[in-house]
Amino acid sequence: MKTVNLGTPYEVAIEKIIEKGYAGNQTEVIRQAIMAYERMIEEEEVRLVNRAVEVEMEDIRSGKTKTYTHEQIKKELGL
Repeated sequence: MKTVNLGTPYEVAIEKIIEKGYAGNQTEVIRQAIMAYERMIEEEEVRLVNRAVEVEMEDIRSGKTKTYTHEQIKKELGL
């Protein structure tokens, strides 16, 4: 078992969460918080990837980035 001193503001928040019935004990609150944080990070990563794709697509549409068909690439490579 590991003991962690989070400090008063966090301990008060944990107690409020338990009192409101969102969790049964401190461990459950911390587990839920970690899982929520992990989901938030994953969602942010998806947003960043989607934004990068949007930027690339804007470059393609504007002609800033040249595109090639599969046939053009095969021809260029002599396939």
